[in-house]
Amino acid sequence: MFLLMGPLVGLAAAGRTESLEVRDRSGSLGVLPVTVEDDGGAFIAPDHLAALLKGAWSVKGDRGTLTVNTRVAEFVRGQSRATVDGQAIALDAAARVGARGWLISRDFLTKGLPRLAPGVSVAAVTEPRKPAAVKPGQAAIPLEELRYRSYPSFTRVVIETGARLAYAVVASDEEVRVRLPGLSLSGPRVEEIGDGLVEEVRLETVGDAAVLRVVLEGTAGEVKHTVLQDPYRLVLDIYRPREPGSTEPGRAGPGMQPLKLIVLDAGHGGHDSGAIGPSGVMEKDVVLDVTRRVARLVETGLGVKVALSRDSDVFVPLRDRTNFANKLRADLFVSIHANAHPEAVSEGVETYFLSSEASDSGARQLAATENGVVQLEGPAARQKESALRTILWDMAQSEFQEESSFMAETVQDSMSKSLNLVSRGVKQAGFYVLGGAAMPAVLIEIGFLTNRKEEKKLATPEHREALARAIYAGLAEYKRRYDQRMRTAQTLPPRSAPSR
Repeated sequence: MFLLMGPLVGLAAAGRTESLEVRDRSGSLGVLPVTVEDDGGAFIAPDHLAALLKGAWSVKGDRGTLTVNTRVAEFVRGQSRATVDGQAIALDAAARVGARGWLISRDFLTKGLPRLAPGVSVAAVTEPRKPAAVKPGQAAIPLEELRYRSYPSFTRVVIETGARLAYAVVASDEEVRVRLPGLSLSGPRVEEIGDGLVEEVRLETVGDAAVLRVVLEGTAGEVKHTVLQDPYRLVLDIYRPREPGSTEPGRAGPGMQPLKLIVLDAGHGGHDSGAIGPSGVMEKDVVLDVTRRVARLVETGLGVKVALSRDSDVFVPLRDRTNFANKLRADLFVSIHANAHPEAVSEGVETYFLSSEASDSGARQLAATENGVVQLEGPAARQKESALRTILWDMAQSEFQEESSFMAETVQDSMSKSLNLVSRGVKQAGFYVLGGAAMPAVLIEIGFLTNRKEEKKLATPEHREALARAIYAGLAEYKRRYDQRMRTAQTLPPRSAPSR
């Protein structure tokens, strides 16, 4: 839904902007920025376009209207189409609302603008890229991004650059220092982490080279460094000291540990309402209520502790949700959402686990919609959080893909059978909210708010309780099977060394 590009121009990388010149028969009307978002979609701000065309932009609920003279274009949030003077036009991406206001698909300029404003055209504005500042004799290798992620057993720091560069790693009790000759910095960078292992990360120029300093606040164990390509990344993993006999949570095998903590994640919240039904029922309210009900049932019935990523109507950035689970060293992560679709007849429940390859186009579109929450996190967060790139470099969840798939199938089977709902099956896609979880993780879609029949049910306490009990039953069955595997694994004799 947010992946196709229009025929105008090739644009910059995600999170950056290029400009289009808007012209009519009398000449230039001004410059219109085009933004490429984290999911690959290209967008324009309709209020900015209205100002250039001396028209008007107005919003009422989930509908936005662009008026030029007597002609009108209408957009609906979450729908990848527009209506121009009564004629429907399919667009590459759905209209969305972010921190900067409404955004509409860039291909409206080629598909809808000629009908809305005859005689108006657009053309690319080419601006040369400023070269990175480098010292005399130093290769121009620009820094693209510095990012980090905390996991239960290690902290990962990633430096993404415009080309391959040399590096040298030296570790001490106080810090891990990486010398990066040839890396060009526009200024020092400091990231405060404070996860009990790493205090902060500092990237700055020292003498004739850039230096990355990972300042430790706890005792570090092993330090690993890896180089990845396309794009070039230096990945630095700082491990916590391994406790005797410890294993990773949720991993099947002779060292399996009992399930002790589940993090339940109610999607959206605060200024991010999520999907909104025809009668105004909001996803953020429905899923918070269902999540609280599941938490009560799990703690009472399974004897497992539950932590909520949010317990009130507050906005929680996607990254913070899994970071919260990682820092608590949770055994499972379950994110609960309600669905939406341009076709109001869509119905049923479905469960997802993470994969960089979507199982079908519908899964890909839903992931793009959920990942679009990043746009509500502000400009700084958007620059740091590229959903697609994070999924590519952040491989922690891949260790738990098989277990996540097993949990998804168990929960989906419970929901569809106990509630007699349409089962849309178990699917996989690149959900950013699952990408950082260092434990088995699933995302549950409990119904379609855009379906009037399902919206009506989702608005009732009785149906929400039934959904919660179905999810609980799925988690209980998963735990039963997990415990059975754990007991079997513990009774297996230790493997003997192979004979020579």
